[in-house]
Amino acid sequence: MTGAVPSRHKDIADDLRNQITTGRIRPGERLPSEADLADRYRVSTVTLRRALAVLQGEGLVEKIHGKGNFVRRPHRKIMYVGGWGTLDPWTAAEPALRVTVRSATVQAHGHLTTLLKVSEGSPLTELSCISHAGESPQGLARIYIPRDLTPVGDFDDTSSCWEAATRFAVLGPPPAAVRETAYARTPTPDEASALRIGHAAPVLGITRIATDATGRIVEAALLVFPGDRVDAVFATQLMTDERQIQA
Repeated sequence: MTGAVPSRHKDIADDLRNQITTGRIRPGERLPSEADLADRYRVSTVTLRRALAVLQGEGLVEKIHGKGNFVRRPHRKIMYVGGWGTLDPWTAAEPALRVTVRSATVQAHGHLTTLLKVSEGSPLTELSCISHAGESPQGLARIYIPRDLTPVGDFDDTSSCWEAATRFAVLGPPPAAVRETAYARTPTPDEASALRIGHAAPVLGITRIATDATGRIVEAALLVFPGDRVDAVFATQLMTDERQIQA
């Protein structure tokens, strides 16, 4: 019994990946044309394109229409600061970050009723946000606020997503608790397109739930960041028994 024969396009992808990761092909450098690479590896252009598709899906190679395939340059990272504080998590480490916001009124359904603990059809304000560092997308967010907690006035494209999401808190007491769940996964097709990443590139997902002193959920946020463009920091304040300190 013989083992499975490795696919030729995977061998080619492995070789090109090794050249990229070892610096033999540098970030920003244009790869040889697909025809030249096919000749070099003695394969058809169809097989060669399958190999390039693997590297494009991993985010190592970017195909620019009319110019060719290029090794992606490393992206600058931003820092997501967990919790409900004064620091804008979108801009804590990147003051030049540009965030655009679109607002809409939607009805709660499916997972939103579970996240916000509201009944089916309850009105919500939805904030759809995307952040850019230069021309590079850095993150996506969908933030949901119960309609009766939404401040009067429209959110414009010059607002930061964090300011838009917390503007209502300025009108009353801040949330008493914030729960954040972080997880790694692959992007949805829409997320991959918006973030300009490969379908196999990992993303960091964060679900943030904020509640007030009565236990009511005042915000549910679904955040998505490319895995190679963000660091997340979560700080925990430990409660110390004063009697132990005095002993």
